[in-house]
Amino acid sequence: FLLFQDSGLRFHYVAAGERGKPLMLLLHGFPEFWYSWRHQLREFKSEYRVVALDLRGYGETDAPSHKENYKLDCLITDIKDILESLGYNKCVLVGHDWGGMIAWLVAICYPEMVTKLIVVNFPHPSVFTEYILRHPSQLIKSGYYFFFQMPWFPEFMFTVNDFKVLKSLFTSQATGIGRKGCRLTAEDIEAYLYVFSQPGALTGPINHYRNIFSCLPLQHHEVTMPTLLLWGERDAFMEVEMAEMTRIYVKNHFRLTILSEASHWLQQDQPDIVNKLIWTFLKEEPTRKRE
Repeated sequence: FLLFQDSGLRFHYVAAGERGKPLMLLLHGFPEFWYSWRHQLREFKSEYRVVALDLRGYGETDAPSHKENYKLDCLITDIKDILESLGYNKCVLVGHDWGGMIAWLVAICYPEMVTKLIVVNFPHPSVFTEYILRHPSQLIKSGYYFFFQMPWFPEFMFTVNDFKVLKSLFTSQATGIGRKGCRLTAEDIEAYLYVFSQPGALTGPINHYRNIFSCLPLQHHEVTMPTLLLWGERDAFMEVEMAEMTRIYVKNHFRLTILSEASHWLQQDQPDIVNKLIWTFLKEEPTRKRE
């Protein structure tokens, strides 16, 4: 499924559920693509038009070659354009990891477009920047943000030894899906390897990180719609303390659920629990905004 934007870029997305139902838009993280939402596409299609994107530079979506084309404001505008191209003016917005960063920013910049916000394992961007400066342990965990600033070498590192780094991200004891989680099948791993082994397929994704320091800290911070933050406590990349700190930026109903046995890859790790928590949040009547 391809979409044409004003930018001239083609966006690839996978959709489930009837057109005309409310839109649920899913934004994946790094190094992933639409496939990381396969469990949610099946689950929510009964009541939503569920659309899982390949973000700019990922999978079958076009990948501009200059790193300037991956600034956060371009990524935020992509989401606005996609919504309009799909024929909607608002959605339930769901983001994981880097897609979570984009989801927070869309909710802050275009609040009228987001009825409810659901973020998985990524704190409010202002919490992230403040926390990282005060906690060397998180700075170390986010060391790859700095590593990714180098040209070409990070891409090369991912390809070494038949994409060993990519495989171990999802399967190793340190960073992979938790012991009690849904393991990735051989076919799942194959899908990831197929997408990222295409020529140049890693440059777009890593370019997302090559602009981060030009865009943070934010000018505006407040999130005004009901927000659900889901967090796998065994996340190897994000310290759980940031989850609770996010509360101060949400000026509406805020629900936080931390899953103790779950990893960073939460919606693949514990799909049944994640889906149930999302349903509960979606069915809740909006409560009055806190003054």
